[in-house]
Amino acid sequence: MSNALEITNLRARLGDLEILKGIDVTVPFGEVHALMGPNGSGKSTLTHVLMGNDAYDASGSALVGGTEIMGLPVHERARTGLFEAFQYPTEVPGVSLDDLIVEMTDVATDPSAARTRSEDASRLLDMDRFMDRAINAGLSGGEKKRSEMFQLAVAAPKIAILDEIDSGLDIDAVREVAAMVETLRSPSLGVLIITHYSRILRYMNPDRVHVMIGGRVVESGGPEIAERLESEGYAAIA
Repeated sequence: MSNALEITNLRARLGDLEILKGIDVTVPFGEVHALMGPNGSGKSTLTHVLMGNDAYDASGSALVGGTEIMGLPVHERARTGLFEAFQYPTEVPGVSLDDLIVEMTDVATDPSAARTRSEDASRLLDMDRFMDRAINAGLSGGEKKRSEMFQLAVAAPKIAILDEIDSGLDIDAVREVAAMVETLRSPSLGVLIITHYSRILRYMNPDRVHVMIGGRVVESGGPEIAERLESEGYAAIA
């Protein structure tokens, strides 16, 4: 059986600088994994490479639901079931959230099922008051992350890359976003949370934690790794 995400020997260079030095990470369907690391460890580069940023010279393999995405353009990667929630969601003036969701459901493989997901997620996340507003315009950090979780629920991807979704949030918003991620757990979805800090993991039940330092995954294990990093810092592993 295929995994939601399977990364094998992924390498990336930017000019003469080698940033990713052979990344191996597997996220099975139904699991939530965390990828932690200090600034400069290569976490953002990993996200950019997976999403198809062609500024990098990349090699290796990345399978989404068993389909190789390396070499595909961004829109085709999305069609394989790859989704990213951004650290700083972009504001889109003039386009309402409702416009986006209608477009998403219309182009879905099963529009009827997508509309049902939209209705269910809207009730679950209390999205009615945001639907007529421009995407992310004038929203707080927590509201923007709520909108992205809504879009994730409607898109129903195979793997969701959540890039520092706790960035810029107060403690109540962090707790709320963590609860939303747990609510969206599904046997057909894998989640990879990329974060500097363990605080969001206090309100979740991650199945596995990976530590990335110097462009390599140097340790993987259970949630106790995040607790160790909280008390001892990355120097304890590096």
